[in-house]
Amino acid sequence: MTEHVTADASRAAWLRQARSHLRDADPVLARLVDDRPEFDPRAWMAQLPQMDLYGALLFQITGQQLSVPATRSTLSRIESLFGGHLPSPAELLEVDPGKLRKAGLSWRKIGTLRDLAERLSDGRLDQKTLQRMSDDELMTALTAIPGIGPWTVQGALIIALQREDVVLPGDLALRKAVQSAYRLDHLPAQDEVLEIAEKWRRYRSLATSYLFSAAFDPPHQAPAGPSEQRRD
Repeated sequence: MTEHVTADASRAAWLRQARSHLRDADPVLARLVDDRPEFDPRAWMAQLPQMDLYGALLFQITGQQLSVPATRSTLSRIESLFGGHLPSPAELLEVDPGKLRKAGLSWRKIGTLRDLAERLSDGRLDQKTLQRMSDDELMTALTAIPGIGPWTVQGALIIALQREDVVLPGDLALRKAVQSAYRLDHLPAQDEVLEIAEKWRRYRSLATSYLFSAAFDPPHQAPAGPSEQRRD
């Protein structure tokens, strides 16, 4: 109980510091923060199944080029194949790929998931080692696998590892959110999103959550997370 209270207090202190930094660094973020005083940037993740790193990568790979509702529907069918939970690498390799195809995964995505599962099962990759890597090291290790690009890894960094300084410049939903919040007359390219996000550094994950919330949810509600045409 004491550890839980301590963790909550530490998280609250971190949020106060992060919000203060974003207010000072960017007037657009200052407005979004002030409009949402009770905003919980992790609330949307509570709607997801419990995930380790492999589960988060499975979630991201499933969601490539899909909306959040379509992704969740496919995930639900995948969970039903494994007794109501997302599969471990070993479990995924044991199932007939045709069943995954019927659950809604494309053959390309199935190939990517099996390739990743094989590397995690035969020792070429190790989840504990991956979790200790820096963001850049993890990006290099995982994008070496065909079918896994930066967007997939960036999402997994946020969902599974709770990394605090991640931005998803290739996410169409985020680009639209930036266009709306900054009142741009064009959809920003990835480089422009990254340039804007430089001022958020150390807290880019939180800034991203505020932008999603502003674009897709009324104030005081949890963000939906990346939602349209996820890309890699």
